Amino acid sequence: MRRRNVLHTLAATWIAHRLNGRSVFASDDLAKRILQQAVDNGQVRGAVIHVRRGPPERIEERSFAFGSAISTNAMFLLGSITKPLCMAAVMTLFDRGQFQLDDRVSRYVPGFTGEGRDQVTIRHLLTHVSGLPDQLPHNSLLRRRHAHLGEFVKETFSTPLSFSPGTKYQYSSMGILLMSHLAERLSGESIARLVDQTILKPLDMKHSALGLGQFQPADFLPVQTENTAPEAGGGDPAARDWDWNSRYWRELGAPWGGGHASAPDLGKFLAEFLWAPGTALQPETARMMVRNHNPAGLTPRGLGFGVGESAGSPGCSDQTFGHTGSTGTLCWADPQSKTICVVLTTLPGGAVKPHPREAAAAEIARMP
Repeated sequence: MRRRNVLHTLAATWIAHRLNGRSVFASDDLAKRILQQAVDNGQVRGAVIHVRRGPPERIEERSFAFGSAISTNAMFLLGSITKPLCMAAVMTLFDRGQFQLDDRVSRYVPGFTGEGRDQVTIRHLLTHVSGLPDQLPHNSLLRRRHAHLGEFVKETFSTPLSFSPGTKYQYSSMGILLMSHLAERLSGESIARLVDQTILKPLDMKHSALGLGQFQPADFLPVQTENTAPEAGGGDPAARDWDWNSRYWRELGAPWGGGHASAPDLGKFLAEFLWAPGTALQPETARMMVRNHNPAGLTPRGLGFGVGESAGSPGCSDQTFGHTGSTGTLCWADPQSKTICVVLTTLPGGAVKPHPREAAAAEIARMP
């Protein structure tokens, strides 16, 4: 990896509400130091960390920006953190009684039939046990020719299932795509508009969008694409017009990885599930989304969320829920410690091990 020195941090913002002159935070110096060092040595170009702690009536928050993130409201490409964001919007249709979790997908998407597809339920799509793959066999070709989301959906109809639905776990971006398509058919709205109207606006997430929304590509921090995965254009010099930084990808609004948000906005999003106030979703629906729905022996998954200790950082409880993104992002909430942690960076998740996002988040998880 090419490394360059970064001379200084461009911004560090403190947001904290204190009670009785005393903060509920332990020192977060180590987490900040990890991200600052990653910026100083040229490993990470930009990052923001956001931490919320305490019950709703006395929440404290801190946010810090590093490197090219000149504000704590800097917006990052979320990668797979987009999944729970979109599935939360989908579940607002559940709240309206428009579907049940064990309904067959083919009931709402007639083209998704044959070769075991008729057995796939909505719950299977949401928990990554449908048998659909993570990426389509022709993913790169579709992106190279700037295919729209409908073309991706159509290809899921002819992509063989890897196993009988519900019998195995296989992380599936295409399952999330198909669920988003189903929601579009039910609502008559694009998934981008559904997310905006049912999640972003109610939760006052003003620095977020699925796709471009009201923003332009220049409003978002670029991903360090020299470190991206092959399916995102990594190692392909001809991929500039379809990689993570291209206008095509930023505008597409892929429900499996094309969302943008600031770290404090994601803190608001996770709080909707940590405390279930009913702002965007019915409280029981919010609680249901962060509960394991997979059978024993399969990877635990909520509805769009990862759940359990592995969904957080070392030291998190088994009640934790959250998600990571291959673009270099991470977020989780731990009901036991009443902590929300969001770390957004420009360095792709697979670029280094351990990744600075993971090291910084681990320090937050260790706070007493």
